[in-house]
Amino acid sequence: MRKIFSSRAVVTIIISLIVIVGLIAGSNWWAKRTNTPPFFQRFSNDLAGGVSRIISVPTTAIGRSANSIGNLLDTFEENRELKSKIDEFAQDKVRLQTVEEENKTLKNQLKLKATLTDYKTVSAVTISRSPTTWQSQLVINKGLKSGLKKGMPVLSGAGIIGRISEVNTTNSKVALISDTSEDANRFAITIKGGNGDVNGIVTDFNREKNQLIMSQVTSENQIKAGDLVETSGLGGVIPAGLYVGKVSSVTRDDYGLSKQINIEPAADLGNVTTVVVAVSQIGAQ
Repeated sequence: MRKIFSSRAVVTIIISLIVIVGLIAGSNWWAKRTNTPPFFQRFSNDLAGGVSRIISVPTTAIGRSANSIGNLLDTFEENRELKSKIDEFAQDKVRLQTVEEENKTLKNQLKLKATLTDYKTVSAVTISRSPTTWQSQLVINKGLKSGLKKGMPVLSGAGIIGRISEVNTTNSKVALISDTSEDANRFAITIKGGNGDVNGIVTDFNREKNQLIMSQVTSENQIKAGDLVETSGLGGVIPAGLYVGKVSSVTRDDYGLSKQINIEPAADLGNVTTVVVAVSQIGAQ
């Protein structure tokens, strides 16, 4: 039985080899006649192609993801650079606005000094202004060492804003013209009307409109918008003739018995950064 089985196995192997050789030979012969690759070569090529496609899918995906990440990083870097440039432009704009404001303030000071020919002037800077006393006072960086004395008029922009109320060695307090509290020493002013001057005091201040108010005016002298307002010198504290502002409007009370004069001050009382103190014999009382 073993011999027979062995003989059958040998015969099977031989026949298989003959068939394989025949298939290869036939495949080659057919490939030459049809100009197509042999069967086994096509099989191996197809197998290799399938494997390549399977491998190429994740490879392509990974490549695309890498490109997307790279593009995202490039975009992030560009945005960061643009934001940095925008911040620089914003800072430059702020610096320019600050310089322009300082330039405007200095020009106003020069014009103001030109009008104060009878006074020696001392320039100063506002160093403190409390929200609780915003309307009534501020502190400047000049005092006794600079020759300042109580009662001297203080100007900013183109007109008077107040007077020195307290003098220390290196700083001083300024009582503002807009201070209308009960214990305030009100400023005496005069309106240059069309048919005569009208005297009075600053009785109130409209912070929203930045306007001084002179109320309870009973004079029949004509007063109209645009009339000049100056210090009157009455009371002997502030000298006469210092520019305060212009009349903005004139209204009457509910009974029509008195007038209220609304005055637009020459200086922006809500934004006082630099001032000029007028030093004179009259203001030094």
